[in-house]
Amino acid sequence: PAPATPKGADLRIRGISPFITPTDAFYRVDTALVVPKVDATAWRLRIHGLGVGEALSLSYDDLLRRDLVERDITLTCVSNEVGGPYVGNARWIGVPLAALLAECGVRAPSEGGPADQLVSRSVDGMTIGSPVEDVMDGRDALLALGMNGRPLPFEHGFPARTVVPGLYGYVSACKWIEDIELTTFDAYDAYWVKRDWAREAPVKTQSRIDTPKPFARPRAGTVMVAGVAWAQNRGIDKVEVRVDDGDWQEARLAAEDSRDTWRQWSFAWQATKGSHTLTVRATDRTGTVQTEKRTRTVPDGAGGWHSVVVTVE
Repeated sequence: PAPATPKGADLRIRGISPFITPTDAFYRVDTALVVPKVDATAWRLRIHGLGVGEALSLSYDDLLRRDLVERDITLTCVSNEVGGPYVGNARWIGVPLAALLAECGVRAPSEGGPADQLVSRSVDGMTIGSPVEDVMDGRDALLALGMNGRPLPFEHGFPARTVVPGLYGYVSACKWIEDIELTTFDAYDAYWVKRDWAREAPVKTQSRIDTPKPFARPRAGTVMVAGVAWAQNRGIDKVEVRVDDGDWQEARLAAEDSRDTWRQWSFAWQATKGSHTLTVRATDRTGTVQTEKRTRTVPDGAGGWHSVVVTVE
């Protein structure tokens, strides 16, 4: 089991995203016009390809009989614009993917393995390409079977899906998975790469203001500015807020669950009457400050600072 959520990880401020995103509120981005309703009793997962000693075929019951782990992991979609809604944090239950691959004889490229790309295939034909090095570098990459204490909902990939902290979903999060092939980036381009998205896409350091909302009209006095920041597989060390063109001021960070989850933050603003722009930026554990340069989502995720304009009455 995952440890209990640390005290103080959820600030419980009105308007802020809850630390654990309820399953029915978790974002869904995929290409399935009709959600696959996979029969788990007939489903099997095949693992094969470069560096695999012997191809492996696993049933749903085979996976359930293995040692499962539970981890809190924040997922982010590459199509999420700055300040957007396509990010959420859930408690996942699954099989450690690196251990499963190692049992098949797979080695990371840094250890002499011949495959540098793991291609996941869904029952609906979707292909997702992930760097083998990232999947096997010690992070909590999972073949997930459960979400927030229950089996995966059909909408989120039942019976199994991949979850890899620190990578955008289009290069890591294959729902309704049925096949894992070890290959190379030179040999194969997955679905989104063929459509001009980057082959490799680590999650960028980002932050978002959840409250106050854009065009809010708070009263003068103390106004609580709050939101979330994320840099999966690195962690968040600092969040700063700027009012108009003033100096950056450090926000209060909520307790950290792990480097793979977002962190809530808050800032008590002494608001004066008039129109004001509030801006946020985060610094991750490598010391990298979130970039000001605004970029679009293509080819490897949006960049820039999130800001909201409010009128204080």
